[in-house]
Amino acid sequence: MIQRIQSLYLLAVSVFMAVALFAPLAWFAGDAGEFRLHAFALREVGGEAVHSAVYMGVLFVLAGVLPFVSIFLFRRRLLQIRLCVVEAVLLIGCVVMEGVYYFLGWRVFSVLTFHLQGPRVAAALPVVCLVFVWLAARAILHDELLVRAADRIR
Repeated sequence: MIQRIQSLYLLAVSVFMAVALFAPLAWFAGDAGEFRLHAFALREVGGEAVHSAVYMGVLFVLAGVLPFVSIFLFRRRLLQIRLCVVEAVLLIGCVVMEGVYYFLGWRVFSVLTFHLQGPRVAAALPVVCLVFVWLAARAILHDELLVRAADRIR
């Protein structure tokens, strides 16, 4: 199970999405103060939630749990490949939601006279996870082809 390379790829996706779930994704500063965009809310530096982002948080949680569940389905490789495709769709949704909330934050803070903003490193983690999911799906497909070839030889 864990000795397979695709299990390590899927575990890396779960870990990276857990990091992205708890780390700040972007920051905004203006006359009103400094704010950070997290997976579930836009928060002040003190921790008080200003605006909810629950939909993005739910996508991040699903994108972190699904590859971890998929690791334990190692005997059902075709289902694992399908779950990798679902995971890729969830990760694309995470990237889109990050962009939407970043744009909404930019629109709110752009009317202020003093305004700074920027993404954080955690905002790029869903894109990195997309690469790992693609690598995992490719390795699972390779395993499936090896099993079918071995069955044909018998």
